[in-house]
Amino acid sequence: MQEPESTVDESKLALFLNEVVRDLGAAMHAVLVVIGDRLGLYKAMCGAGPQTSAQIAARAGVDERYTREWLNANAASGWITYHPADATYELSPEQQFVLSTMDVPGAYQIVASCFIDAEKLATAFLGGAGFGWHEHHHGMFEGTERFFRPNYLAHLLTEWIPALDGVQEKLEQGGNVADVGCGHGASTLIMARAYPNSRFTGFDYHEASIQRARARASEAGQTGNVRFETAAARSFPGDGYDLVTFFDCLHDMGDPVGAARHVGSTLAPGGTWMIVEPFAGDRVEDNLNPVGRVFYSASTIICTPASRAQEVGLALGAQAGEKRLREVVLEGGFRHFRRAAETPFNLVFEARA
Repeated sequence: MQEPESTVDESKLALFLNEVVRDLGAAMHAVLVVIGDRLGLYKAMCGAGPQTSAQIAARAGVDERYTREWLNANAASGWITYHPADATYELSPEQQFVLSTMDVPGAYQIVASCFIDAEKLATAFLGGAGFGWHEHHHGMFEGTERFFRPNYLAHLLTEWIPALDGVQEKLEQGGNVADVGCGHGASTLIMARAYPNSRFTGFDYHEASIQRARARASEAGQTGNVRFETAAARSFPGDGYDLVTFFDCLHDMGDPVGAARHVGSTLAPGGTWMIVEPFAGDRVEDNLNPVGRVFYSASTIICTPASRAQEVGLALGAQAGEKRLREVVLEGGFRHFRRAAETPFNLVFEARA
């Protein structure tokens, strides 16, 4: 019998295999990022200039042979600069900025926690069950704080709050703020430090995160105008809030419409709801890019299961897009909704009743 003709385009096959190999290398390298972060190898290189593998190992207090192999893997991945003339390694200013100031290894701590939870998540896929935020490995919570905090430091005070109508003036004079889904309190503490005349309460349903947020506040000496309480988005206490903030969490909620209704009931007259969400277009094809790749993957592993674990389980996903978010907010009773600001990674919305 004659073999059927192959329909494989060899050039397309080669291109795809090249991408597969790149991804395989990236996946293997992710393990080394977590190890290097945990052992302080990147830290040992920051600001130190060209060093040999023996010098780096000594500074970090680890074995030289392992360190040399780790350095070569990082150099092959473009994360470290190798100087063949004298067999030394260093972090360029750009590499150091990404690894230190932006704290990108924190994102890899998130990835590592997802691998730990992979079997449980696969089980959720089979029957459509949820997997709550609180059920993840603790690396998820720690990595999230590390990875998101630099982004808030870079944009929250200089771009996002100033983009909201009249909000900065209220906070400078003395406002009342609820930061819902605050996690370890990074966003809450940044705002509280910047606006000492205002009062800030961070809410999160995850008790362990609230305990860590309280510890963060105590360590920073910020106990005068900020506090943290365990509460869910649909039932957090208080009213008369001049500003309610949701940082990268509305899409994780089982009932975002119910959360919107509750926010509206807690706002002072003229109060503002600021919603920070992952950057996304309204159509799937708008998000088939490197940023969308990260967010769709995270949404599959983290956001959608978290929503499915809650009542309603709407599962907006991390790539919901402005149109779908607008529908949710308006259905929740708000009449004003606009895009106030954006970055390559975030959309910032202003909502008013």
